[in-house]
Amino acid sequence: MTALEERIAHLIRITDDLSDTVAAQAKEIDRLTARVEMLMMREAEREVEGSGGMVMGDERPPHY
Repeated sequence: MTALEERIAHLIRITDDLSDTVAAQAKEIDRLTARVEMLMMREAEREVEGSGGMVMGDERPPHY
């Protein structure tokens, strides 16, 4: 009986640790998703403005 109680306690602790890990990963995913959305919006604005920032061949960048 004691062995079962020990195993259950161990499994509960592992489950709690995994739950904390999953919650931290979900928070990080949400943060990264927001950053990607912000970068995509910024790039879309640059495309609309016509300043994609891409230099082709030997063209001089606009800051020269």
